[in-house]
Amino acid sequence: MARTKGDHEARRRDVSEAVWRVLAAHGFSGLTLRAVATELGATTGLLTHYFPAKRDLVAYALDLLHERTAARPRRAAAQGRAAVRAALLDILPLTDEATASNRIWVSSWDTALSDPALGADYADKYGASRDRLAKLIATAQDLGELAPGDPSDLATAAQSFALGLVVQALFNPAAFPPEHQTALVDAYLSTLGARPA
Repeated sequence: MARTKGDHEARRRDVSEAVWRVLAAHGFSGLTLRAVATELGATTGLLTHYFPAKRDLVAYALDLLHERTAARPRRAAAQGRAAVRAALLDILPLTDEATASNRIWVSSWDTALSDPALGADYADKYGASRDRLAKLIATAQDLGELAPGDPSDLATAAQSFALGLVVQALFNPAAFPPEHQTALVDAYLSTLGARPA
């Protein structure tokens, strides 16, 4: 019997879930066709139908990671300082899901650094994130809730702070539980002339 398009899409979803589980458990260094096949309970031959080479699997995994990160629920916040705070908190590993996503992102940096095309894609993604943050900062400044300054420079510093905190929290979660990460964000925002929410 011929496969239907629905069967193909369902199989792709199954493969996506297997890729995600391998990434969450082993990071990008453990992402192999064999590992995904084992997780899926299938043969590597079946996977080569979807991913002829490991590079295809890695590219797919990065796209999947980006989609899942973009689809993750975000904190609702009004405009101004509260929106900047919410955007920074949304970056951090404050929940199990956010911790898993951040572990995968951080493990993917090595892959992106060794591949010029992926590196350029990452630079674009982080640049777009800074641009969104700069707009939130500019609005907060217009409302008088953040001190004056170049919104782009402030966004670069805020993103750098948040990503640095991500790394510390992943390596030493006992020293950086969610409430401590949140307090550090509030302390950081206070240096920009913002009051904790």
